[in-house]
Amino acid sequence: GGAFTSESIDIKYTQQQGVAVIPGADGSLVSVQVTDSRLDKSKVSSKKNGHGLETADITSNEDVTVTIGRAIEQEIRARGFKAGAGPADIKLTAEINRFYNDHKMGWFSGDAVADLSLSVRVSDAANKLLYSRTVMSQGREANTQLATSNSAAIALDKALEAGMKDLFNDQAFLSALKRGSSQVATAPASGKKTTSQLLDDLAADKSLSYEEYLRRYNMIRRDQP
Repeated sequence: GGAFTSESIDIKYTQQQGVAVIPGADGSLVSVQVTDSRLDKSKVSSKKNGHGLETADITSNEDVTVTIGRAIEQEIRARGFKAGAGPADIKLTAEINRFYNDHKMGWFSGDAVADLSLSVRVSDAANKLLYSRTVMSQGREANTQLATSNSAAIALDKALEAGMKDLFNDQAFLSALKRGSSQVATAPASGKKTTSQLLDDLAADKSLSYEEYLRRYNMIRRDQP
């Protein structure tokens, strides 16, 4: 399509290969709920002209909550857990804070850079919190000649794959999915918030620009044990 014509893309997710089934995983039924808390839910990227000015929206053919929810469920099932709607042993909620591709313009070529920020919480059937974390990942399609929907889709695909890999490589997260096998860490007696709590508070602040959000995120990760 032209630079001034809006386009819609398919965001695709490729399930991780060579994943082992976790012993005892089949004893947990996990419900997955994904919500969209992005400031702008209307698009996942924008086309740009040679001066770096946005010219047209790039939207997703499928609601991003459906895309991300399906990716999570695929990885859950690949490890031997059951995933389904309704009453469950384990409840997994994921809040999308950002899922967007920005075309970075260069002198001879540019890069499509996509960011995913996903706040994940796991609780048991009694709503006891077992796990809480904000996952941030990035996908990049380098040396693009045009700021188009094709390169945006590739970068978004990579960001989603990187986010799922990061989340499902977290042993604390996998342990929380096993019914009754994990407990959330409590805040120190001094009242000082844990890293997870600070990141949850940051993700809840929708007034921040992404640049300020990222700056504060990096500060928290650097300063906290």
